[in-house]
Amino acid sequence: MKGLIPVDNRTTPPNFIKNIITEDLRSGKVQEVITRFPPEPNGYLHIGHAKAIWINFTLGAEFGGKTNLRFDDTNPVKEDVEYVQSIQEDVKWLGFEWNEKRFASDYFDEMYNRAVLLIQKGKAYVDDQSADKIREMRGTLTEPGKNSPYRDRTVEENLDLFARMRAGEFQNGEKVLRAKIDMASPNINLRDPVIYRIAHAHHHNTGDKWCIYPMYAFAHPLEDAIEGVTHSLCSLEFEDQRPFYDWVIAECEMESQPHQYEFGRLNLSQMVTSKRKLKLLVDEGHVDGWDDPRMPTISGLRRRGYTPEAIRDFVFETGISKSQGVIDLQTLEHFVREDLKLKAPRTMAVLHPLKVVITNYPEGEVEWLEAENNVENPEMGNRQIPFSREIYIEQDDFMENPPNKYFRLFPGNEVRLKHAYFIKCNDVIKDAEGNVVEIHCTYDPETKSGSGFTGRKVKGTIHWVEASQAVPAEFRLYEPLISAEAPEADAEAEVAGAEVVEEQPEKTFLDQLNPNSLEIVHGYVEQEMKEAKAQDKFQFFRHGYFSVDPKHSEPGRPVFNRVVSLKSSFQLPKA
Repeated sequence: MKGLIPVDNRTTPPNFIKNIITEDLRSGKVQEVITRFPPEPNGYLHIGHAKAIWINFTLGAEFGGKTNLRFDDTNPVKEDVEYVQSIQEDVKWLGFEWNEKRFASDYFDEMYNRAVLLIQKGKAYVDDQSADKIREMRGTLTEPGKNSPYRDRTVEENLDLFARMRAGEFQNGEKVLRAKIDMASPNINLRDPVIYRIAHAHHHNTGDKWCIYPMYAFAHPLEDAIEGVTHSLCSLEFEDQRPFYDWVIAECEMESQPHQYEFGRLNLSQMVTSKRKLKLLVDEGHVDGWDDPRMPTISGLRRRGYTPEAIRDFVFETGISKSQGVIDLQTLEHFVREDLKLKAPRTMAVLHPLKVVITNYPEGEVEWLEAENNVENPEMGNRQIPFSREIYIEQDDFMENPPNKYFRLFPGNEVRLKHAYFIKCNDVIKDAEGNVVEIHCTYDPETKSGSGFTGRKVKGTIHWVEASQAVPAEFRLYEPLISAEAPEADAEAEVAGAEVVEEQPEKTFLDQLNPNSLEIVHGYVEQEMKEAKAQDKFQFFRHGYFSVDPKHSEPGRPVFNRVVSLKSSFQLPKA
């Protein structure tokens, strides 16, 4: 059976949900643990979903239970099969497998029948008010709501109107079905929330069978009950929804009665994770699609070069708790470095090239030198790299008038070329504007790396690529997409009740976009990189970890995304 062994053979750290499940199994309240990951297919998954995926699948697995992938597809206006496919790909890429794949739309008939039951019990009514009017009469956190003038319709009238809603007699927004609970409740979610709305829209799964659709907050508990979910795990912003969740289960007379448990959601500094805001970034062209490497989406992180192992390590470290807070982005980057440092070959790339001519090296001769692929992982072996009279170095590895303690190349100074020889700068070539375009050096053939030369030492070592066989490459360097350290908070939940028509997200967060989030430069990589394939990962000396971009790379001309820089001041807190 799938899902019985936690990925990485690692269970969740001690946490309150694990304690609850342990007690439920011990007491016999639960015979088999069933969890589910229930995304809405109205956008791509993001880093916050990675935590929810990990929690549901790992807890299900470590207790020998099941975890289903269920799409809460109750809003055809915003959903698409593209999102369904991307979600499945992301879950698999993270290393998890579901027992069964389900859709909320699989249960639309039963949901409709349960809504009819509510009407028959006098627990639901058809309201003719507009969404704006419903919202206005809903009240505030300090003031009670007001009863709808249609609240006291008879059961017979409500049954007739609801059937006619299903038959398509009314236009979008003309009528809704509301639960009949308490307009004076201190919990605004219990003030007669909308449970069905009209939407004449094609559904990706049911086609044109339906023109009325259940609201998420009504459908979600019914789905859990139908599927026999034992522990409904969700993030903390759903806590105030739990009373309505329980009300639906009870009043719809569901045989199975799951319970909802909330955990603190994963928020990262300099990231927004509201799907509505992420969609706005995509729709307005601020990013290169949902998989833009600057996006916090799983597909964006994958395209940038993050690994599933690093993401799993990260969410494992954050753990499961009720606390809500913002985690420094450097924490996530730390785990990426830790995962890549033994996996990624170390090679040389020049991002801002400056040509060097070694005047005493024979013209037309190419020498092959040996270089280790990863000094921390000898099993990765060695490679051969060419060396000749002309090479490229980084522009900032040379200064004509250097400050004190500058140990790289300048007139009269000697440095070591990584894996090669000592070279000494003798002359500088400039263009008409006075810019340095080429430098001339001499090399000392006695100083070859690995030869055991100890005649003298140099303080600087620089990287380089041989000019005649260097591969032209594009490098994409990233900074956080959002400048603000703690962007405005966003709840991912679709708030039930009167929010029949969701308001558009405010665009204030667009003012926080970092204009320097992407820098594109052109340089060179070693000759063997010509065959680099999409998602191949490397450590470029001094520059960081890079991954071959799958969207923009072309044969023989790779594009590299910088995954993370080499160093960070961040350190994990001591246990």
